[in-house]
Amino acid sequence: MGLISSGIEEVRAFELPAGIWANGECAGIPRIALVKWSAEANLSDMFYQVYVNGQYAGVTVDSQQRQMIVPIPTSFESAVRIEVFAVEAEQAGTDFNNEIAPSPADSGRVRISLLRSQNLPIGATAEIYFDNGTGEIDYDKPLTDSPIRIWLAWQDKAGFGMSRFGVGDFGLDWAAGVGFGKGSFSNDQFGLDADTIEWTSPPLSAGVYKFAVKTADEAGNESSVSETGPITVTPAAKPAEKVSISLFDKQANQLVLKIADSV
Repeated sequence: MGLISSGIEEVRAFELPAGIWANGECAGIPRIALVKWSAEANLSDMFYQVYVNGQYAGVTVDSQQRQMIVPIPTSFESAVRIEVFAVEAEQAGTDFNNEIAPSPADSGRVRISLLRSQNLPIGATAEIYFDNGTGEIDYDKPLTDSPIRIWLAWQDKAGFGMSRFGVGDFGLDWAAGVGFGKGSFSNDQFGLDADTIEWTSPPLSAGVYKFAVKTADEAGNESSVSETGPITVTPAAKPAEKVSISLFDKQANQLVLKIADSV
């Protein structure tokens, strides 16, 4: 069944100090947080998992537990994302981060996936270009510091005389290849699924961007260009600093916060 998010309410996180001095100041390293939540009655027999920035942080020991202490990163550029999910008891120890991994675009980055097809030659490389938000892709200046090697090891490439001779199908010696249904299904030759190469951009400012991928063989012969559609990038909000409570209206149950001006 995987992760269940509906029915979990009142998720709260409290950073716990490592110690408090006599003057009231605290030591915040190592950084840990106490996470509390409530759940609807239909989830009473479920276990609960906590994820920090899309990464598995822990699971409850039984179905009655409604709080957990988890480590949190020191992050000055983006807020720490803490989520709680319900899971079936038999899946309590399963890491489901592939279901909730945050998109790189949420942090001002873009992820480009390139199919590593067996049709690409042994010495093939790829380079990535973008338009820098102008609407016109600049093919004179690749974003990649150096060309991306498609085949890091010659054993990964299928072909006659590649990998363990005579072990694979005729003409396709391929001991280390991706098996049927194990890679990017149906995107390569029948029965020979390909895997993918992922490249993540440096942080980008808010805007709409277009990217392109171009491959080349060892002789420098370039392929046709593959361009993406427009991709909207929205960097994550930075953590709030110097926040203090200005007023709490008990009758209206309203809390007013104050942010101190930067000096």
